[in-house]
Amino acid sequence: MDQGKRPPRLPLEGVRVAEFCHTIMGPSCTMILADLGAEIIKVEPIGGERTRRLAGFGSGYFSFFNRNKRSLALDLKSPNGIEVAKQVLRSCHGLVENFGPGTMARLGLDYASVKDVNRELVYCSLKGFLPGPYEQRVALDETVQMMSGLAYMTGPSGSPLRAGSSVVDIMGGFFGALAIIVALREVEKSGGQFIQVGLFETAAFLMGQHLAYAALSDGPIPPMPERVSAWAIYELFQTRDGESIFIGVVSDGQWLKFCETFGLKELRDDSELASNNQRIAARSWLIPRIKEALRNLTLAEALSLSEAAGVAFAPVLRPEALFDDKHLVATDSLLRTVLPTGAVSALPRLPILMGGDGFGLRCDPPGVGSDTYGVLIAAGLQPPQIEALAQQGIV
Repeated sequence: MDQGKRPPRLPLEGVRVAEFCHTIMGPSCTMILADLGAEIIKVEPIGGERTRRLAGFGSGYFSFFNRNKRSLALDLKSPNGIEVAKQVLRSCHGLVENFGPGTMARLGLDYASVKDVNRELVYCSLKGFLPGPYEQRVALDETVQMMSGLAYMTGPSGSPLRAGSSVVDIMGGFFGALAIIVALREVEKSGGQFIQVGLFETAAFLMGQHLAYAALSDGPIPPMPERVSAWAIYELFQTRDGESIFIGVVSDGQWLKFCETFGLKELRDDSELASNNQRIAARSWLIPRIKEALRNLTLAEALSLSEAAGVAFAPVLRPEALFDDKHLVATDSLLRTVLPTGAVSALPRLPILMGGDGFGLRCDPPGVGSDTYGVLIAAGLQPPQIEALAQQGIV
């Protein structure tokens, strides 16, 4: 597929959403909507939202989560700026915000303040916590990973470890996008509505499988590095050249093929290893035996044999390896993107195909206020009005 190719009509084409967001949870929500064809109007301060200036790990946030959007630079601390925002909202189908508790109310842009501006507006509020005892707390991805048990489950005992990506923020954004799409289907029946998504509740949802396990277990559940796997062979192995490979053998048929392919005839023929549960019981000596076999192979040899055996396998790579991943490259799953700094990168598209087509890049992450004039004209303002607002520093 050509990354410039898109379905004849994108699913959310014609939908306009105003974004009052920063960092990850909100921008990831609206990026999903944007990729699916919605027009996203990113409302940000005159100097640009703060995520543009983050350093370290944060330097990638704006560049990835803000493609396919338009930027409207607007002074929301000014009453005139608020009135302009409301004018824009009159032509919008949705609004997404992820500011701290009470911020939108102080601005006069909370749901109660804008629902009469546009009775069909779908208003999505993404917060750290849903209404309840914690709702006024500040929350971050790492905060809720710690308090939900996700960090405990990721690291070894005594060393809780956050996941290596902002998984809760992104999943919360996904739930927000899903809720908006559902609410848009209901507009003709019931008008607009107020949607809330909680970061902590999203983390709790991700822990559902472990809560179910805890309910069935006689004792505390162990973190993932110390768990008893459901599969006997579900392990990292070291190769002769100092690399690592994960191998998962999840059926008795795979076990036989694995043993045949890797030259482990004595293990294949051992009746005490015929079933997965038997192999789990034998792990104390079985895993060291398989580790010994893998240590005699290079990573390339181990990868080739694993593919031939038809088992799950993966080398342990750095994120940068994805730039040259032959599958991602061959399937046009990386979108050539010009970042705000002028650097060019290849960033992953939505992992969705519809009718064989993916969702590509229509525009790079916008410059601060790059679409202000066009957005305001579309909202019904006249050029002299826009010029006056610009002279006042409101746009």
